[in-house]
Amino acid sequence: MWPADIEATARAIIADFTARGLKVATAESCTGGLIAAALTEIAGSSSVVDRGFVTYSNEAKIEMLGVEAATLAAHGAVSRETAAEMAKGALARSGADLAIAVTGIAGPSGGSAEKPVGLVHLAAAGRRGKFVHREMRYGDIGRDAVRLATVRTALGLLGEISQEP
Repeated sequence: MWPADIEATARAIIADFTARGLKVATAESCTGGLIAAALTEIAGSSSVVDRGFVTYSNEAKIEMLGVEAATLAAHGAVSRETAAEMAKGALARSGADLAIAVTGIAGPSGGSAEKPVGLVHLAAAGRRGKFVHREMRYGDIGRDAVRLATVRTALGLLGEISQEP
């Protein structure tokens, strides 16, 4: 179902997090649940994946994750600030140790000069205060390609933040 590299990364995360007793939550906008889907494709993922939030609208980000309306008004849905609040909100509303959040413009429309198609903000947060942000500019490579690239980056970010002290 998934490209081999995504499946292999998801499999490695599930094995590692299972061995270490870590749980994860996802907060997804432009990927619409694909990160959670990639993780739950792996047998045994129920010991790792706590829950996933698909928050496509601003209202969902506010209601489900506690993103501040002021943050959305000041910075927009596709911003470092919103991604950070999404990740922290997913942690606060779950039993997870780590959360990954993504918000971006997959296209083909919706981009602007300031925020072009292919711009995605990813944030990962941990219960012990760990936080990592990535701004990715994948380019106008097509909706499916942007979404798959985002899943790849998100899984890598999960692996990275899980290794930090």
